[in-house]
Amino acid sequence: MSVLLVGMSHRSAPVALLERLSMDSEVQHGAASALIAQPSLSEAMIISTCNRLEVYTVTNAFHSGVEDVLRVLGDVSGVDVAELRSYLYVRYADAAAEHIFTVASGLDSMVVGEQQIIGQVRTSYVDAVERGTVGPNLHSLAQAALHTGKRVHSETGIDDSGASMVTVALERAMELLRVDDLRGKRALVLGAGAMSSLAATHLGKNGIDSLILANRTRDRAERLAQHSREAGVPADVVDFADRATVLGQVDLVVSATASDEFTITADDIPGPLVLADLSLPRDIDDAVADIDGVDLVNIESLHETMRGSDNEDSRALRRAEAIVAEEVDTFGSEQRVREVAPAVTRLRRNAAEISGQELQRLRTRLPEMSESDFDQVSRMVKRVVDKLLHEPTVKIKELAATAQTVSVEEAVSELFGLETPSVAVQAQRLPLPEELNPQLHGKEK
Repeated sequence: MSVLLVGMSHRSAPVALLERLSMDSEVQHGAASALIAQPSLSEAMIISTCNRLEVYTVTNAFHSGVEDVLRVLGDVSGVDVAELRSYLYVRYADAAAEHIFTVASGLDSMVVGEQQIIGQVRTSYVDAVERGTVGPNLHSLAQAALHTGKRVHSETGIDDSGASMVTVALERAMELLRVDDLRGKRALVLGAGAMSSLAATHLGKNGIDSLILANRTRDRAERLAQHSREAGVPADVVDFADRATVLGQVDLVVSATASDEFTITADDIPGPLVLADLSLPRDIDDAVADIDGVDLVNIESLHETMRGSDNEDSRALRRAEAIVAEEVDTFGSEQRVREVAPAVTRLRRNAAEISGQELQRLRTRLPEMSESDFDQVSRMVKRVVDKLLHEPTVKIKELAATAQTVSVEEAVSELFGLETPSVAVQAQRLPLPEELNPQLHGKEK
C-alpha cells in the first residue's frame, strides 16, 4: 500500500479548469467517500484551493489507483476524463511525499514562501479526519508535511521570498529602463492578488508617478487602487478587456493573473516597453521579446537568478529545499520500517509456533521428563530462538530504512551477522577460468 497523488495546479492547468474542479466542503465530503469506495483505494484526502486541486489516496495498485481517482474526479466535476488527463500530474510513494512537503512549505506557490497554503493543507487534513477517510498512511504523511512546512518557515527566511521576487523583478525592469528609480514613469499592473499587490506597493516605493490597474473582477482592482491612493500614489482602473488600449500610456507592465490566456501578446505591443511576467503559467507571450525595444522579465528567469546568486533570499530558498529533501528521506525511511514491521512480527510468531510444536513433541516422547527439566529446556529453546532472530529483525529494519539493494549473499551476511572472509593472495596464484569450470572451455577430462 503506497500513497498516490493525482492533481493539478496553476502550473499545469488553466484557471477556468481549476474553477470547474474546485470543491467546497460538501463536495469534498462526497468525493472523498466515493474515493475510498473504489476497489483499489483505502484512504483519501483532498486539497482544493483557487490554485490547486490535489487528491491524496492510499492504493494497492498504481495504475488501478490512477484510473479510480480519474473516474471519481470526472463524476464529481462533470469534466471529461480525457480532458483531465491533459492537465493532471501523478506522483507515487516518495514522490508524492516530496510534493506535499514542497506544497506545505510554500515552495510550489505562485508567491514563493507564502504561508496560507500550510493552513489550507492543515484544514484539508482535519476535514478528512473528521469524515473518517484518513487512515494511518495519510495521517503520517499529513503530519510530516505540516512538520516540514513549520520547519521551513521557522528555520529559513523563505517568507520574504515573495516580496523579494517582486523586488528582483522591478530591479531588473529598472536596469532595462536604464533608471535608478521610477520617478516620471507610469506602470500598468494586471491582477489584484498577492503578487500584484506587492508589485503595486514596490512600484510606489520606487517612486512611480502613477498606476493603471486592471483585473478580471473590477471591484478588486478598485480596492487596490484605493490602497494605492491612500499610500500617495495616483491610480486609475480600466476594464480588464481594455488593458491593451493603455499600453501606449505606460513605460512598464507587471502582470500576475495566472490567466487562462495570455494577458498580453505581440499584437498588443504599440512600441518600446518593459514587461514583467510574475505568473505561472505565464501571462505574457514570449513572442513580445522579439519586438525591437521590448524587454521581458519572467518568473522562471527570476527563480534561476535567485537560485544562482549568493544573497540572503537564494540561501533561504536553498535551505528550504534542503529541509524538504531531508524530511522526505526521514519520512521514506520511517515508512519502509513500518511496512516491514508486520513481516517481522509474523517471523517471530512463526518461530514461536514452531518451537512450541517441537517442545510439545519432546514432551510426548519423553513423558518421564520432570516439569522442572521441561521448563529449563523451554527457556533454553526460547533463548536460542530469540538470539537467532535478534540480528535478522534488527537488520531487516535497517535495510528497509536505507532502501538499499543488496545481493543474496550480502542479505544473508547482513541478516545473520556473518562476517565475509577476508582474502589476501597474489593474483598469479588464483586459478584460471578453465581450471574452475573446464566444461565451459571444452576441456572436460
